Amino acid sequence: MQQVAGRWWNGIWGRLGRRDVWLTREVRWKVIARAGDAETGRVLRWDFDTESEALALIQRLLAADAGGSWRKQDVDAASSPPR
Repeated sequence: MQQVAGRWWNGIWGRLGRRDVWLTREVRWKVIARAGDAETGRVLRWDFDTESEALALIQRLLAADAGGSWRKQDVDAASSPPR
């Protein structure tokens, strides 16, 4: 079962500027990043052995993006990452 440990959103609505990042864990830590909306967005995935390695990539993703104002989102059932 996949557990969502963290989620970030850049605060921009719409399919062109929206960015989302999830931190999930099954056995290994996984970072999932989406550029665009849920229907047409491009999804990238990375796997890590440790949470600290996964969080280091998230920090690089948040620092590299030029659009919006990143904010951490509440983790709940509605924050499922793309499959």
